[in-house]
Amino acid sequence: MNSKRKIDLTIVIPIILFFIISITSIYSAMTYLSPDNGNLALKQVIWYLVGIVLIVILLKLNNDYLYRNAWFFYIIGNILLVCLLLFAPEINNSKCWFVIPYIGSFQPSEFMKIFIMLVLAVMIAKFRENTDHPNIKEEFVFILKTLIVVLIPSVLTFLEPDTGSVMIYFIIYFCMMFTSGIRLRWFIILGGIIGIVLSLVLGCYFLNEDLFVNIFGTDLYYRFDRILDWRNGSGLQLENALAAIGSAGVFGHGFNATPIYFPESGTDFIFAVFASNFGLLGAIILIMIIVFFDMRLVNMATKKIASRDKFVLAGIIGMLVFQQVQNIGMTLGLLPITGITLPFISYGGSSLLSYLILVGIILNIGNEKEKEYNL
Repeated sequence: MNSKRKIDLTIVIPIILFFIISITSIYSAMTYLSPDNGNLALKQVIWYLVGIVLIVILLKLNNDYLYRNAWFFYIIGNILLVCLLLFAPEINNSKCWFVIPYIGSFQPSEFMKIFIMLVLAVMIAKFRENTDHPNIKEEFVFILKTLIVVLIPSVLTFLEPDTGSVMIYFIIYFCMMFTSGIRLRWFIILGGIIGIVLSLVLGCYFLNEDLFVNIFGTDLYYRFDRILDWRNGSGLQLENALAAIGSAGVFGHGFNATPIYFPESGTDFIFAVFASNFGLLGAIILIMIIVFFDMRLVNMATKKIASRDKFVLAGIIGMLVFQQVQNIGMTLGLLPITGITLPFISYGGSSLLSYLILVGIILNIGNEKEKEYNL
C-alpha cells in the first residue's frame, strides 16, 4: 500500500489561475473603491494564504474526520446564525456578518454550505446502507428528515436577510438528493409544489402589490423588487457594467484600466472588471478555465469513489455551477441580480476560505481514489 499523498495538478493549477485573475481584477476594481476599504487585493492574497494553510490541515485530517464531526459542525453553524440575528451589527440593512476587530468580517452562511453538504452526505450514505430497496414510506420519511436539515439554516439565513445563500442551500440539497437514488417522482412532486407556491407569490406580487406587502411585509417586497428589476435592463450597476464590458472589444482596455464606475465592482460584478480590462479574449479564457475545473470535478464524481465523497462532489458541483452561471449571467443582464459572487474570483474572506476548504475536501477525495488504486 502506497500511503504517499499526491497533489492533483488538474485541481491545483486552475486554483492558481483563479488566484492570479482574482488579485488582478480586485486591484483594478480598487480604482473606484473608497480608500476606507483598505488594500483589498492585499487582503485577498492573505485570505488565499490562510486558505492554503486550511487545505494543508485538511490533507492531514482526511475527509473521514469531517464526516465523523459533521453534526457537530452543523450545530455550531446554526448557533452562529442565531447569534448573528441576536448580536451582530447591522450592515447595509443586513445582519450577515460578525465584525472581528483588526481582522475583518466573518460570514457564517458561507461555511454553512459546507456543513450542510457534510451532514447530507452522511445521512444519504447511511440511508442507502441501511435500506437496499426502500419503499415509498421510507423514502418520504428520509426526505422529510433531510429537508428539515436544510430548512433550519435556510430560515435563519433568510431572516438576516441573505436570499442568495438560501438559494445555494437548496441547490446543494437538490443536487445531492438527485444523486441519492431516490425515486424521480419525488422531484416531480416537489418541483410541482414549488412551482405552485412561486406562481401564487409572484402572481400576488405582480397583480396586487398592496396585498403582497400586507401578507409578506415590505422587506420581502423589496427583495423581490431587486431580483426582478433586471427585466427592465436599467440601474446604475447593470448599465455601467454592461458599458464597461461592451466597450472593451476583443483585447480590453488593459490592466487597471476599468473605464467606468459601478457598485460592488470587487465582489458581485468582478467579472465585469476582468472583462473590461482584458476584453472578449480574456473573458473566454476565464470561462474556459472555469469549465475545465468543473468538468474535472464531474469526471472525478463518475469514478469509483466512496459514496459520501460522491454525494459531496454532487453538492460542490451544483453549488459552483449555479454561482458561476448566475454571477456571469447577472453581470451580462441575462439573469436577475441576486448578490451571488463568482467563486474564487470575487473579494471576500469568508467565501474564499469556504471555497478553499472545499478544494481541500476535493484533493482528499482524489487521494482516497489513488490509495484504492495502489492497494
